[in-house]
Amino acid sequence: MKRSTVLLGSIIGFIVLYRIANIALGTTPEATDSGAEVVEWFRDNGDHVRLWLLFSTFALISFAVYAAIIGAGLPSPHREIFLVGAIALMAETGAQGWFWGGLALHPGRLEPATARTLLDVAIYWGPLLTATTITMLIPIVLLSFQRRAGLSPWLGIVALVALVEQAIETITIFGHDGFLAPGGPMNLVLGAGLVSVALISLGIVKSRQPI
Repeated sequence: MKRSTVLLGSIIGFIVLYRIANIALGTTPEATDSGAEVVEWFRDNGDHVRLWLLFSTFALISFAVYAAIIGAGLPSPHREIFLVGAIALMAETGAQGWFWGGLALHPGRLEPATARTLLDVAIYWGPLLTATTITMLIPIVLLSFQRRAGLSPWLGIVALVALVEQAIETITIFGHDGFLAPGGPMNLVLGAGLVSVALISLGIVKSRQPI
């Protein structure tokens, strides 16, 4: 099987699995919810969290295949920089899953203060993940504007928009509620959407090349 076909399959697989995972998880607690509300949510949604973890696990495998094939088609040192970002993204996502899964394992025994604190740690996945996505996007922007590795300026523009948004998104480190809350809409909707468009566009471009 051609690597370009495997790359395209990994993109489709990741999109489908990631989407199913998020549907399974549903609406999550807010950064402003009380500890008691967090406990109640995990008591009601423990099975949803486990389904989310299951599909997220397989989504990460698809992402690993994607990152490996993309990296193989980039020159050094851009390849290494991209792969460092991709590996860090997977590691941070896995660590976030530990907290969510742990909270869902024995929700009947959770103390409100403990639940709120552990979830606070988990939701900072969003603000800190910007470092990994910026690391992945920088080499793509540079190569695209230099017209190297088969990448075109239009892809550089798409990646640059996502990169700038991710840089601005670091302000969610200081957020508390609403759009700028850690783990809020700026992280999970705007930022995730723009980065996804950039990485999917990159994957489609590379899948059309003899890699």
